[in-house]
Amino acid sequence: MQQTEENENPQIEQTVQGSGEANGTSGNNGKGVKIAAGSAMAFIVLMGIVSMFSDMTHEGASSIMGAFLSMAGASAAAIGFVSGLGEFIGYGLRIVTGFVADKTKRYWPLIIVGYVVDMGAIPLLALIPKGGWMWACALMVVERAGKAIKKPAKDTLTSFAASQTGQGKGFAIQEFLDQIGAFIGPVILYVTMKLSGSMDPFRLYGLCFLILGIPAVITIALVVISKFKFPNPEKFEAPSKTSEPFKMKKPFVLYLVAISLFAMGYIDFNMITMHTAKLGLIDEKSLPLLYALAMGIDAFAALFFGWLYDKKGVRTLAWSTLIAAPFAVLIFGATSRTALIIGVLLWGIGMGAQESIMKSAVSSIVPKEGRSTGFGIFQTAFGLFWFFGSWLCGVLYDANITWMVVFSVAMQVLAVPFYLWSGALTGKSLAGSKE
Repeated sequence: MQQTEENENPQIEQTVQGSGEANGTSGNNGKGVKIAAGSAMAFIVLMGIVSMFSDMTHEGASSIMGAFLSMAGASAAAIGFVSGLGEFIGYGLRIVTGFVADKTKRYWPLIIVGYVVDMGAIPLLALIPKGGWMWACALMVVERAGKAIKKPAKDTLTSFAASQTGQGKGFAIQEFLDQIGAFIGPVILYVTMKLSGSMDPFRLYGLCFLILGIPAVITIALVVISKFKFPNPEKFEAPSKTSEPFKMKKPFVLYLVAISLFAMGYIDFNMITMHTAKLGLIDEKSLPLLYALAMGIDAFAALFFGWLYDKKGVRTLAWSTLIAAPFAVLIFGATSRTALIIGVLLWGIGMGAQESIMKSAVSSIVPKEGRSTGFGIFQTAFGLFWFFGSWLCGVLYDANITWMVVFSVAMQVLAVPFYLWSGALTGKSLAGSKE
């Protein structure tokens, strides 16, 4: 029985040989799979903690960004355009950085530089004067560019470690920790605002951005520590049996169509905070709590749907998309606080599933040697259509909110058959690692 298991899992056996190089400890055949899987899980958790402090920073900023830009003089169309542009640049550059990561295999330098740029932009928002919304928008773009530099390399290293734990489970754990930070960040800002007294709201937002510099510094320090603790995470996954250049196969193309439709219809949270502040459903000092609610749901949705992905495959994304699709109807089609909260809960479910499962599926489709390129192409397509969708939603919001709601729901529902088609073609290969 033992011999059979080894033959069925050559990847695990080979990974154990390099587990010492991956984590800086010595391994031996006697401890075999436990060492490899334990080291891989330690890496996933450590990088999850990095993501936790990172999201504490930029998701804390996102919780007030829509209202901040509005105070600085930006219109709804401008906020939608800039939100989409930031996402487009943040995702669009990933096709380049993903290719660079695959060719050079210098994953850690890309990750460290990306985090420095990403984290450095947020505290600088504290320097923006009233009327300076264009400068704030520029810093938003810089922050997203930092994410573009690091993300394909970071996701690739996570996918190597997740080959030992199950792709859905590995990415779900990291997403859970990520979203815990995304929950804590807005809560910190909420407490700051409550303790601020009668400070001018615009100046108060500047103070909030400055406070977010603390987790930003912690993030960069933890990334450096991670690099020295796990210098070679690629050792967690054995090379593919047949090395071939990355190819745009039909299941991957169909998957790109699905996530592009999803991205085009998923309204950016900046629009939600702006709309909420405009209607006065929640006072401005409590807006961070609304985002914290979304991120808290996102965290637990990521764990659940990541676990389900390892069991059911890409069909899980179809289910999560259908569950989340009505969020726009509740948030923008109604004027009650109850409808708003339920809509935000659905928004968080959709985002949690997207963040964990979409990357897991790419890991399952694309071989190790071309995975950063695969992540880059996937994330570029996602960003391009998020940009277009955000801009169009902003225009529709100014013209007719009902049409924006119809557009959002329609795009998400249209994505479902493409998820199912892609899953049917790839079969068990998209179901991740099995028990």
